[in-house]
Order: sequence, then C-alpha cells, then structure tokens
Amino acid sequence: MIKKIKGKYAVFSEKTGRSFGSYKTLKEAKARLRQIEFFKHVKPSP
Repeated sequence: MIKKIKGKYAVFSEKTGRSFGSYKTLKEAKARLRQIEFFKHVKPSP
C-alpha cells in the first residue's frame, strides 16, 4: 500500500503496517512495491 505523507510517498505493509521506506515520487514507490511483491512469491531454491 502506498500513502502520501508530508509530500513523499511511503510504502507500507497491508497486514502489519510496517514501513518499507519513503520516496520522492510515486513512480519510485510503485517500483519498490513491485519488488516487495515479487520477493514475497519467490520460492527459495533447495
């Protein structure tokens, strides 16, 4: 989830509310959110 706080865009976890950083632009925040979603679904190799 992305929220605008004090002129910056912050990325938060929807379940825990944990912050994953704040970014100057919405484009940067969306890129970070895509990274988080990608790694949530990557299965570790044996």
